[in-house]
Amino acid sequence: MTHLRKLTAVLLAVIMVFALAACGQKDDTAAVDKDLTVNVVALNGTTGFGMAKLMSDSKAGTTALSYNFTVETDPSNATAALVNGTADIAALPTNAAAALYNKTDGAVQVLALNTRGVLYVVTDGTESITSFADLRGKNVCVPVQNPTFIFQYLCEKNGLTVGTDITIDNTYAQPAELNTALASGEVHIAVLPEPMVTIARAANPALTVALDLTAEWDKVAPAGSLVQGCVVVRKAFADEHPNEVKAFLTEYQASIEYLTAEPDQAGQMIEEAGIFAKAAVAAKAIPNCNVCFVSGADMQAALTEFLTALSTVAPQSIGGKVPGDDFYCILKLSLIHISEPTRH
Repeated sequence: MTHLRKLTAVLLAVIMVFALAACGQKDDTAAVDKDLTVNVVALNGTTGFGMAKLMSDSKAGTTALSYNFTVETDPSNATAALVNGTADIAALPTNAAAALYNKTDGAVQVLALNTRGVLYVVTDGTESITSFADLRGKNVCVPVQNPTFIFQYLCEKNGLTVGTDITIDNTYAQPAELNTALASGEVHIAVLPEPMVTIARAANPALTVALDLTAEWDKVAPAGSLVQGCVVVRKAFADEHPNEVKAFLTEYQASIEYLTAEPDQAGQMIEEAGIFAKAAVAAKAIPNCNVCFVSGADMQAALTEFLTALSTVAPQSIGGKVPGDDFYCILKLSLIHISEPTRH
Protein backbone atom coordinates (compact mmCIF):
# COMPACT_ATOMS: atom_id res chain seq x y z
CA MET A 1 0.00 0.00 0.00
CA THR A 2 2.93 2.34 0.79
CA HIS A 3 4.30 1.82 -2.72
CA LEU A 4 0.86 2.51 -4.16
CA ARG A 5 0.62 5.78 -2.21
CA LYS A 6 4.06 6.81 -3.46
CA LEU A 7 3.15 6.00 -7.06
CA THR A 8 -0.12 7.89 -6.77
CA ALA A 9 1.64 10.92 -5.29
CA VAL A 10 4.22 10.96 -8.06
CA LEU A 11 1.60 10.67 -10.78
CA LEU A 12 -0.55 13.41 -9.28
CA ALA A 13 2.47 15.66 -8.82
CA VAL A 14 2.94 15.93 -12.57
CA ILE A 15 -0.69 16.63 -13.44
CA MET A 16 -1.07 20.26 -14.41
CA VAL A 17 -3.81 22.31 -12.77
CA PHE A 18 -4.83 25.54 -14.36
CA ALA A 19 -7.34 28.27 -13.56
CA LEU A 20 -8.93 29.42 -16.81
CA ALA A 21 -10.57 32.83 -16.74
CA ALA A 22 -11.10 34.24 -20.22
CA CYS A 23 -11.26 31.26 -22.59
CA GLY A 24 -14.78 30.21 -21.73
CA GLN A 25 -13.88 27.12 -19.71
CA LYS A 26 -14.42 26.45 -16.03
CA ASP A 27 -11.65 25.52 -13.63
CA ASP A 28 -10.91 21.80 -13.60
CA THR A 29 -8.27 19.17 -13.09
CA ALA A 30 -7.72 16.56 -15.78
CA ALA A 31 -4.98 14.74 -17.59
CA VAL A 32 -4.23 15.63 -21.18
CA ASP A 33 -5.12 13.49 -24.19
CA LYS A 34 -1.86 12.00 -25.46
CA ASP A 35 -3.66 10.65 -28.52
CA LEU A 36 -4.52 14.16 -29.68
CA THR A 37 -2.03 15.69 -32.11
CA VAL A 38 -1.60 19.43 -31.60
CA ASN A 39 -0.58 21.17 -34.82
CA VAL A 40 1.78 24.07 -34.15
CA VAL A 41 3.31 26.55 -36.59
CA ALA A 42 6.57 28.27 -35.67
CA LEU A 43 8.16 31.12 -37.61
CA ASN A 44 11.69 31.56 -38.84
CA GLY A 45 13.63 34.11 -36.85
CA THR A 46 13.23 35.57 -33.40
CA THR A 47 9.50 34.91 -33.07
CA GLY A 48 10.21 31.20 -33.45
CA PHE A 49 13.31 30.98 -31.23
CA GLY A 50 11.38 30.12 -28.08
CA MET A 51 9.81 27.07 -29.71
CA ALA A 52 13.13 25.29 -30.36
CA LYS A 53 13.51 23.40 -27.07
CA LEU A 54 9.89 22.26 -27.19
CA MET A 55 10.40 21.00 -30.74
CA SER A 56 13.53 19.13 -29.64
CA ASP A 57 11.73 17.57 -26.68
CA SER A 58 8.82 16.59 -28.89
CA LYS A 59 11.17 14.85 -31.31
CA ALA A 60 12.68 12.99 -28.33
CA GLY A 61 9.22 11.93 -27.15
CA THR A 62 9.49 13.61 -23.75
CA THR A 63 6.65 16.14 -24.02
CA ALA A 64 3.27 15.95 -22.29
CA LEU A 65 1.50 16.32 -25.63
CA SER A 66 1.86 14.89 -29.11
CA TYR A 67 2.90 17.70 -31.45
CA ASN A 68 3.15 18.20 -35.18
CA PHE A 69 5.43 21.20 -35.83
CA THR A 70 5.95 23.11 -39.04
CA VAL A 71 8.20 26.13 -39.59
CA GLU A 72 7.14 28.94 -41.91
CA THR A 73 9.10 31.90 -43.26
CA ASP A 74 5.98 33.89 -44.18
CA PRO A 75 3.51 34.77 -41.39
CA SER A 76 0.67 34.75 -43.95
CA ASN A 77 1.13 30.99 -44.28
CA ALA A 78 0.66 30.66 -40.51
CA THR A 79 -2.49 32.78 -40.55
CA ALA A 80 -3.85 30.76 -43.48
CA ALA A 81 -3.24 27.52 -41.57
CA LEU A 82 -5.16 28.88 -38.57
CA VAL A 83 -8.05 29.92 -40.79
CA ASN A 84 -8.33 26.57 -42.57
CA GLY A 85 -7.84 24.57 -39.37
CA THR A 86 -4.58 22.83 -40.29
CA ALA A 87 -2.91 24.70 -37.42
CA ASP A 88 -4.23 24.80 -33.87
CA ILE A 89 -1.55 27.08 -32.43
CA ALA A 90 0.86 29.44 -34.18
CA ALA A 91 3.49 32.05 -33.48
CA LEU A 92 2.70 35.37 -35.17
CA PRO A 93 3.72 39.01 -35.20
CA THR A 94 1.39 40.78 -32.78
CA ASN A 95 -0.11 43.06 -35.43
CA ALA A 96 -0.83 40.06 -37.67
CA ALA A 97 -2.59 38.34 -34.76
CA ALA A 98 -4.80 41.39 -34.22
CA ALA A 99 -5.57 41.66 -37.93
CA LEU A 100 -6.52 37.97 -38.08
CA TYR A 101 -8.79 38.36 -35.06
CA ASN A 102 -10.56 41.32 -36.68
CA LYS A 103 -10.90 39.63 -40.07
CA THR A 104 -12.30 36.37 -38.65
CA ASP A 105 -14.76 37.73 -36.08
CA GLY A 106 -12.64 36.61 -33.15
CA ALA A 107 -11.68 33.13 -34.38
CA VAL A 108 -8.25 33.36 -32.71
CA GLN A 109 -7.03 34.36 -29.27
CA VAL A 110 -3.63 35.35 -27.94
CA LEU A 111 -2.15 32.94 -25.41
CA ALA A 112 1.16 34.64 -24.60
CA LEU A 113 3.70 37.17 -25.77
CA ASN A 114 6.97 35.64 -26.91
CA THR A 115 9.04 38.59 -28.17
CA ARG A 116 9.40 42.17 -27.07
CA GLY A 117 11.26 44.70 -29.23
CA VAL A 118 14.00 43.38 -31.53
CA LEU A 119 14.64 46.45 -33.69
CA TYR A 120 17.78 48.60 -33.84
CA VAL A 121 18.96 51.57 -35.89
CA VAL A 122 22.28 50.57 -37.41
CA THR A 123 24.70 52.86 -39.28
CA ASP A 124 27.72 52.16 -41.46
CA GLY A 125 29.98 54.62 -39.64
CA THR A 126 29.47 57.48 -42.09
CA GLU A 127 26.67 58.93 -39.95
CA SER A 128 26.77 59.96 -36.29
CA ILE A 129 23.41 59.03 -34.77
CA THR A 130 22.85 59.15 -31.02
CA SER A 131 19.19 60.24 -30.87
CA PHE A 132 16.09 60.64 -33.01
CA ALA A 133 16.98 64.32 -33.39
CA ASP A 134 20.05 63.23 -35.36
CA LEU A 135 17.78 61.48 -37.89
CA ARG A 136 16.23 64.75 -39.08
CA GLY A 137 16.78 65.12 -42.80
CA LYS A 138 18.01 61.54 -43.15
CA ASN A 139 16.93 58.66 -45.36
CA VAL A 140 16.41 55.54 -43.26
CA CYS A 141 15.86 52.13 -44.86
CA VAL A 142 13.29 50.07 -42.96
CA PRO A 143 11.74 46.66 -43.69
CA VAL A 144 8.02 46.70 -44.46
CA GLN A 145 5.15 45.92 -42.07
CA ASN A 146 5.77 46.00 -38.31
CA PRO A 147 9.27 47.58 -38.43
CA THR A 148 7.95 50.46 -40.54
CA PHE A 149 4.88 51.01 -38.35
CA ILE A 150 6.96 50.97 -35.16
CA PHE A 151 9.60 53.29 -36.57
CA GLN A 152 6.96 55.69 -37.89
CA TYR A 153 5.32 55.84 -34.46
CA LEU A 154 8.67 56.62 -32.83
CA CYS A 155 9.47 59.29 -35.39
CA GLU A 156 6.19 61.05 -34.76
CA LYS A 157 6.57 60.78 -30.98
CA ASN A 158 9.99 62.42 -31.35
CA GLY A 159 8.67 65.31 -33.42
CA LEU A 160 9.72 64.04 -36.85
CA THR A 161 7.09 64.15 -39.59
CA VAL A 162 7.60 61.26 -42.00
CA GLY A 163 7.97 62.51 -45.55
CA THR A 164 8.97 66.00 -44.42
CA ASP A 165 11.55 65.71 -41.63
CA ILE A 166 12.64 62.15 -42.35
CA THR A 167 12.30 59.65 -45.19
CA ILE A 168 11.36 56.04 -44.51
CA ASP A 169 12.70 54.02 -47.42
CA ASN A 170 11.12 50.59 -48.04
CA THR A 171 13.27 49.75 -51.06
CA TYR A 172 14.63 46.71 -49.24
CA ALA A 173 11.37 45.21 -48.06
CA GLN A 174 12.72 42.18 -46.21
CA PRO A 175 15.25 42.22 -43.35
CA ALA A 176 17.58 39.76 -45.09
CA GLU A 177 17.98 41.89 -48.22
CA LEU A 178 18.35 45.08 -46.17
CA ASN A 179 20.99 43.34 -44.08
CA THR A 180 22.98 42.56 -47.23
CA ALA A 181 22.64 46.12 -48.55
CA LEU A 182 23.78 47.63 -45.24
CA ALA A 183 26.74 45.29 -44.85
CA SER A 184 27.89 46.04 -48.41
CA GLY A 185 27.71 49.82 -47.98
CA GLU A 186 24.75 50.42 -50.29
CA VAL A 187 22.74 51.67 -47.31
CA HIS A 188 24.05 54.06 -44.64
CA ILE A 189 21.26 54.00 -42.03
CA ALA A 190 18.84 51.13 -41.50
CA VAL A 191 16.40 49.65 -39.04
CA LEU A 192 17.16 45.97 -38.60
CA PRO A 193 15.85 43.24 -36.29
CA GLU A 194 17.96 40.70 -34.50
CA PRO A 195 19.45 38.32 -35.50
CA MET A 196 20.05 40.29 -38.72
CA VAL A 197 21.98 42.92 -36.75
CA THR A 198 24.41 40.25 -35.55
CA ILE A 199 24.81 38.89 -39.10
CA ALA A 200 25.38 42.34 -40.61
CA ARG A 201 27.99 43.33 -38.03
CA ALA A 202 29.84 40.06 -38.52
CA ALA A 203 30.04 40.82 -42.26
CA ASN A 204 31.01 44.46 -41.71
CA PRO A 205 32.66 45.30 -38.36
CA ALA A 206 32.34 49.03 -39.14
CA LEU A 207 28.60 48.87 -38.55
CA THR A 208 27.39 50.47 -35.33
CA VAL A 209 24.19 50.01 -33.34
CA ALA A 210 23.11 53.63 -32.93
CA LEU A 211 19.69 53.27 -31.29
CA ASP A 212 17.89 50.48 -29.45
CA LEU A 213 14.28 51.03 -30.49
CA THR A 214 12.96 49.17 -27.46
CA ALA A 215 14.69 51.68 -25.20
CA GLU A 216 13.42 54.53 -27.39
CA TRP A 217 9.89 53.15 -27.19
CA ASP A 218 10.02 53.05 -23.41
CA LYS A 219 10.82 56.78 -23.41
CA VAL A 220 7.57 57.73 -25.18
CA ALA A 221 5.17 54.89 -24.29
CA PRO A 222 4.48 52.67 -21.26
CA ALA A 223 7.62 50.67 -20.53
CA GLY A 224 7.48 47.10 -21.78
CA SER A 225 4.68 47.73 -24.27
CA LEU A 226 6.76 47.21 -27.41
CA VAL A 227 5.76 43.60 -28.05
CA GLN A 228 6.39 42.23 -31.51
CA GLY A 229 5.70 38.50 -31.25
CA CYS A 230 3.03 36.27 -29.72
CA VAL A 231 1.51 32.82 -29.84
CA VAL A 232 -2.16 32.40 -30.72
CA VAL A 233 -4.70 29.61 -30.67
CA ARG A 234 -7.84 28.90 -32.65
CA LYS A 235 -10.67 29.71 -30.24
CA ALA A 236 -12.60 26.60 -31.31
CA PHE A 237 -9.59 24.45 -30.41
CA ALA A 238 -9.14 26.19 -27.04
CA ASP A 239 -12.82 25.69 -26.21
CA GLU A 240 -12.70 22.00 -27.11
CA HIS A 241 -9.29 21.17 -25.64
CA PRO A 242 -8.64 23.50 -22.69
CA ASN A 243 -6.33 21.14 -20.81
CA GLU A 244 -4.16 20.58 -23.86
CA VAL A 245 -3.86 24.34 -24.43
CA LYS A 246 -2.81 24.80 -20.82
CA ALA A 247 -0.28 21.96 -21.13
CA PHE A 248 1.16 23.52 -24.28
CA LEU A 249 1.62 26.85 -22.52
CA THR A 250 3.40 25.22 -19.59
CA GLU A 251 5.78 23.40 -21.93
CA TYR A 252 6.24 26.49 -24.09
CA GLN A 253 7.15 28.63 -21.08
CA ALA A 254 9.77 26.07 -20.06
CA SER A 255 11.12 26.08 -23.62
CA ILE A 256 11.53 29.87 -23.60
CA GLU A 257 13.18 29.83 -20.18
CA TYR A 258 15.69 27.26 -21.46
CA LEU A 259 16.51 29.53 -24.39
CA THR A 260 17.68 32.36 -22.18
CA ALA A 261 19.41 30.09 -19.65
CA GLU A 262 21.31 27.97 -22.18
CA PRO A 263 21.82 30.07 -25.35
CA ASP A 264 24.56 27.89 -26.85
CA GLN A 265 22.54 24.68 -26.63
CA ALA A 266 19.39 26.53 -27.66
CA GLY A 267 21.20 27.92 -30.70
CA GLN A 268 21.93 24.38 -31.85
CA MET A 269 18.29 23.42 -31.36
CA ILE A 270 17.19 26.49 -33.33
CA GLU A 271 19.35 25.41 -36.27
CA GLU A 272 18.21 21.78 -36.06
CA ALA A 273 14.56 22.88 -36.03
CA GLY A 274 15.01 25.00 -39.15
CA ILE A 275 14.11 28.19 -37.31
CA PHE A 276 17.41 29.86 -38.17
CA ALA A 277 20.29 28.71 -40.37
CA LYS A 278 23.29 29.19 -38.08
CA ALA A 279 23.42 28.00 -34.48
CA ALA A 280 26.38 30.20 -33.50
CA VAL A 281 24.72 33.37 -34.82
CA ALA A 282 21.43 32.53 -33.12
CA ALA A 283 23.20 31.89 -29.80
CA LYS A 284 25.10 35.18 -30.03
CA ALA A 285 21.92 37.11 -30.92
CA ILE A 286 19.68 35.63 -28.18
CA PRO A 287 20.61 38.17 -25.46
CA ASN A 288 19.50 41.02 -27.78
CA CYS A 289 16.33 39.34 -29.04
CA ASN A 290 14.18 40.16 -25.99
CA VAL A 291 12.50 36.76 -26.11
CA CYS A 292 9.95 36.53 -23.32
CA PHE A 293 6.98 34.63 -21.93
CA VAL A 294 4.22 36.96 -20.78
CA SER A 295 0.68 35.72 -20.22
CA GLY A 296 -2.45 36.72 -18.32
CA ALA A 297 -3.24 40.29 -17.37
CA ASP A 298 0.32 41.47 -18.03
CA MET A 299 0.04 40.18 -21.60
CA GLN A 300 -3.25 41.98 -22.15
CA ALA A 301 -2.00 45.27 -20.72
CA ALA A 302 1.19 45.34 -22.79
CA LEU A 303 -0.40 44.21 -26.05
CA THR A 304 -3.34 46.57 -25.74
CA GLU A 305 -0.93 49.48 -25.31
CA PHE A 306 1.09 48.37 -28.34
CA LEU A 307 -1.91 47.87 -30.63
CA THR A 308 -3.36 51.20 -29.53
CA ALA A 309 -0.09 52.86 -30.51
CA LEU A 310 -0.08 51.16 -33.92
CA SER A 311 -3.68 52.19 -34.51
CA THR A 312 -2.61 55.85 -34.44
CA VAL A 313 -0.19 55.48 -37.36
CA ALA A 314 -1.35 52.41 -39.29
CA PRO A 315 -4.81 51.12 -38.28
CA GLN A 316 -4.83 48.85 -41.33
CA SER A 317 -1.88 46.95 -39.84
CA ILE A 318 -4.08 45.58 -37.04
CA GLY A 319 -7.23 45.03 -39.09
CA GLY A 320 -8.74 48.46 -38.53
CA LYS A 321 -9.31 48.54 -34.79
CA VAL A 322 -7.88 47.54 -31.43
CA PRO A 323 -9.31 44.11 -30.47
CA GLY A 324 -11.60 43.75 -27.47
CA ASP A 325 -11.10 41.78 -24.27
CA ASP A 326 -12.09 38.48 -25.89
CA PHE A 327 -8.91 38.66 -27.98
CA TYR A 328 -7.03 37.55 -24.87
CA CYS A 329 -7.06 34.02 -23.50
CA ILE A 330 -6.17 34.54 -19.85
CA LEU A 331 -4.69 31.46 -18.22
CA LYS A 332 -3.10 30.95 -14.84
CA LEU A 333 -0.55 28.16 -15.00
CA SER A 334 0.47 26.18 -11.95
CA LEU A 335 1.64 22.72 -10.91
CA ILE A 336 0.16 20.60 -8.15
CA HIS A 337 2.62 19.52 -5.51
CA ILE A 338 1.56 16.61 -3.33
CA SER A 339 3.90 15.77 -0.48
CA GLU A 340 4.43 12.35 1.04
CA PRO A 341 2.23 11.57 4.06
CA THR A 342 3.93 12.49 7.32
CA ARG A 343 5.26 9.43 9.06
CA HIS A 344 5.45 9.25 12.84
